[in-house]
Amino acid sequence: MKKISFISFVLLASIVACNSSGDKSTTDTTAAAATDTSMHHMDSTAMVAPLPDVPAGAKVFFKNLKNGQTVKSPVKIEFGVSGIALDTAGALKPASGHHHLLIDAGDSIPAGTVIVKDSTHLHFGKAQTSAEVKLTPGEHTLTLQYADGIHRSYGAKLAATVKVKVQ
Repeated sequence: MKKISFISFVLLASIVACNSSGDKSTTDTTAAAATDTSMHHMDSTAMVAPLPDVPAGAKVFFKNLKNGQTVKSPVKIEFGVSGIALDTAGALKPASGHHHLLIDAGDSIPAGTVIVKDSTHLHFGKAQTSAEVKLTPGEHTLTLQYADGIHRSYGAKLAATVKVKVQ
């Protein structure tokens, strides 16, 4: 019974989680929680595959931001990844995934947890490698979190965090 409940939760969460940002180059964090019509449809009786393994040496990183950097809003953020393929959300493929940006939402999401989509958890399921994000003045913690095709976090192994000060 617990297995069926867990599978139901994962399926529901993966249907709710969706591609984000489309072809837009700017993301307003107040609008990021808006409903996305490109949902992933899965047969509710299907078994969900285990989280793919993280290849040895794989990492994610901010290409243009350094810890402690002072920036102006909107902030251009460039996402980097090496040692694992960048791919769109949807299908589960070994050794692949896509970026998520956590804004003031911790240093990583536990491995296997589906990343929610809201104003502090931005999805880049169309394999985007950059975004402009509007942030309020002050200090912010930004975490780049990699996830598999159905938005399950790869955990701290594929996360990078920087703190920035927005003027």
